[in-house]
Amino acid sequence: MPELSQETERERGVPPFGLAEVTGPSMVPTLYHGDRLLLRYGGRVRPGDVVVLRHPFQQDLLVVKRVAERREGGWWVLGDNAYAGGDSTDYGVVPDELILGRVRFRYRPRRPDQRSPLALLRWALSAARPVFSDRSASRRLRAR
Repeated sequence: MPELSQETERERGVPPFGLAEVTGPSMVPTLYHGDRLLLRYGGRVRPGDVVVLRHPFQQDLLVVKRVAERREGGWWVLGDNAYAGGDSTDYGVVPDELILGRVRFRYRPRRPDQRSPLALLRWALSAARPVFSDRSASRRLRAR
């Protein structure tokens, strides 16, 4: 019986999409605590993309950040909230193998206090949105 290559095993074993949940304020105003994310594993990463990565020092911890630029040794990633920290300013560049995937879609669950018809309508219109790359944000972030 022929053996499967590592690439074939990887294609069969890992689904192309995954789910993640945002905790903490580091990506406000793009993402808020409690948001659910749909991410696409692998693929090309470009400056401005929002990605899910493994923390360089605690690899069991997943982190959501925006890719600012390519540097020697990996990617420089930053949060959209400059006051939250916990990004490349703390741990340096992130190697390619720690980037798990790009965030494609965001779902914001309804809060228990959103009961009025107007609040429900606002939630329904903004709960699910695609997450686009923000090239202007990557230029702003690079300036920090």
